[in-house]
Amino acid sequence: MNRITSEDAELAYQILGQGPPLVLLHPFPAHHELWLPACEALSMRYRLLLPDLRGHGESAIGQGPATMEKHAADLIRICDAEGIGRAAFAGVSIGGYIMFEFWRRHKERVEALVLANTRAQAETAVGRTARLKAAADVVERGTEPFIETMLPRLFGKSSSANRPDLVEQARRMMRKMSPQAVSLVQQGMADRPDSVPTLRTISVPTLVIGGEEDIASPLADAELMRDNIPGAELKVLPRAGHYAVFEQPQAAGSLLRRFLDSSYRP
Repeated sequence: MNRITSEDAELAYQILGQGPPLVLLHPFPAHHELWLPACEALSMRYRLLLPDLRGHGESAIGQGPATMEKHAADLIRICDAEGIGRAAFAGVSIGGYIMFEFWRRHKERVEALVLANTRAQAETAVGRTARLKAAADVVERGTEPFIETMLPRLFGKSSSANRPDLVEQARRMMRKMSPQAVSLVQQGMADRPDSVPTLRTISVPTLVIGGEEDIASPLADAELMRDNIPGAELKVLPRAGHYAVFEQPQAAGSLLRRFLDSSYRP
């Protein structure tokens, strides 16, 4: 793993392959290894940058809530350290939230965009209350109850029933987060801005990916992004939930490869 300091946190990231740069942002509360099964189809053509987001995996959390602004600043520092001026970016869940903030601040750095199992809307009042309660509870009770509550929401019913190995791999990734990190990342997501107005400003080739069985970010959220981002296309991965790129890695890798090969010409 490569390491860099971004303001108050040391960040870790992995580089795979050679070619035009492609940055892959994982979902909460996993880390960069969630993308690895899908990377085989991508690393033969692209230089992949896989960061552990602030507070996840081997990256430190720093001080205070992990806001989208902090995550976007972290991403710029990693790209600058690797000499990446413009790149394609793919973000899952919180990775999508980060990419909306990154687009608002650094759109000149984005060549193409993939938004997977995410949503543009700000947190609802009910959702914000739930996140902040979970943020407080995890500090009191530790991460194990939180992880066991999260897993059924992150995997589709097909994976939950038929792929206990995937669920166990995700559980191990989640255990890398400390209670404090889970709490501060939750606080940052609870206060993320509404990105729906941002959608119509996105002017690069964009692929939206949804999971057929995703209950955390239902297909209506994916359709909203598809309908409001000019020229965006939507692909739905069957038998997959919120961690669709992990549940169906070959299909996800092939989708990204076809999209990028046709639209990403740095």
